[in-house]
Amino acid sequence: MYVRELQWIPPATAMLAIANRPHLTFFDSAARHEAFGRYSYLACDPFATFMVTEGRASWNGSALDGDPWEALRVLLGKYPQEHCHHLPPFQGGAAGFLAYDMNQTLERLPALASRAPQAILHFYDIIISFDHCRQRCWIVSTGWPEKDPTRRETRARHRADEFAALLARPGKELKQSPGKPSSWHANFSRDGYLTAVERVIGLILAGDVFQVNIAQRFSAHLPASFDPIDFYCRLRRVNPAPFAALLRYGTLTIASSSPERFLKLDGREVETRPIKGTIPRSPDSEEDQRRAEFLLASDKDRAENTMIVDLMRNDLSRVCTPQSVDVPVLCGLESYASVHHLVSVVRGELAAGHDAVTLLRACFPGGSITGAPKVRSMEFIAEIEGFAREVYCGAIGFIGFSGCMDTNIAIRTVVLDGGLAVFHAGSGITAMSDPVTEYEEMRAKAQRIFEAFGDQPGGPVDYYRR
Repeated sequence: MYVRELQWIPPATAMLAIANRPHLTFFDSAARHEAFGRYSYLACDPFATFMVTEGRASWNGSALDGDPWEALRVLLGKYPQEHCHHLPPFQGGAAGFLAYDMNQTLERLPALASRAPQAILHFYDIIISFDHCRQRCWIVSTGWPEKDPTRRETRARHRADEFAALLARPGKELKQSPGKPSSWHANFSRDGYLTAVERVIGLILAGDVFQVNIAQRFSAHLPASFDPIDFYCRLRRVNPAPFAALLRYGTLTIASSSPERFLKLDGREVETRPIKGTIPRSPDSEEDQRRAEFLLASDKDRAENTMIVDLMRNDLSRVCTPQSVDVPVLCGLESYASVHHLVSVVRGELAAGHDAVTLLRACFPGGSITGAPKVRSMEFIAEIEGFAREVYCGAIGFIGFSGCMDTNIAIRTVVLDGGLAVFHAGSGITAMSDPVTEYEEMRAKAQRIFEAFGDQPGGPVDYYRR
């Protein structure tokens, strides 16, 4: 592996310098935090692509037989890499997304029509990494897929030279506006969403489930002048988040401003940070503080969070050493641009014989965006929402060749493809839920995405007929 330190450059500036390169991946800690918003990463020009479509895996376009999760494990194992502890954790590996619909490779669930693949993971031999706390950045070049040590070292240096030259060029110029979409459509009217919440409450009271996360789907057609890069830069300004991401994969763009970590693997230490419990923020500081205190004291929101913590503890226990799973933070308060959240932290030690892929498989999709019990909740989600979630509520992140991993829960996430913009916003429903309050929470989560598009929620909305 060849490493070259660069003079500090802000990650977003570096992204604009290579914005037009193929298969751009930008993991962006747009909201800084020493513990979970410290690093950002930039990559493009992968040497290979792993994809899953309708449950079948492929490698550089060629079909792979068998289970897609095991196929991914085998492919990652072909590129072993020592981990450098003085560098940011991602030092080359697979990066991209696992859509929520990858759940169909794990359970028998209703299959809804989907435009997006179930997974795209590009294999990157070279990463530009950023440490915000130390204001340092590096080019990390592995030399893969060359197997011969001498040729691999030559390739690593050549690729580092190539990327250093790219970063030295002037970056893409941003427009004042990415282009405004047409009128928004949704899968529920306001009354329809309230009815969906009431139905879930009835299912809970009947004993079918304990909690279900229900989401509203918004879509709009985009003008020909719409610029996805400009849109992402607006999104990261109006809704900065520690687990934000921009993926530019051909005609498909994914712009995420997620505040939620799904799974991190550092050595053998596992961490997940489920979010459950939300209240809109107020521009008045005293009222905003009152709302934060109300959320912290809310029995309903704490119960919602605790149920998902129990679910995640159970999922982690499937692959972690006995007695290692604990909860160092239960229902802690985190504040973002438009909402306050209750966030818990669950940790464990990964057991021998398991790795990042088996960890993902044991926990996918994250319990905070399904409900409990997980499988029954996912069945009701498909039935009630009526549309495939696609990337929403899946995971975006990386699995390093050295075995490390970090992924988000793909909430506050927009998919741009074929002239269409799609995003979702949802809320977790419990027996104590009030339908109107849940609707207002869902709209608060969508607010900053509307603002990034140059729209304001609350105007006329055209609704799909169900």
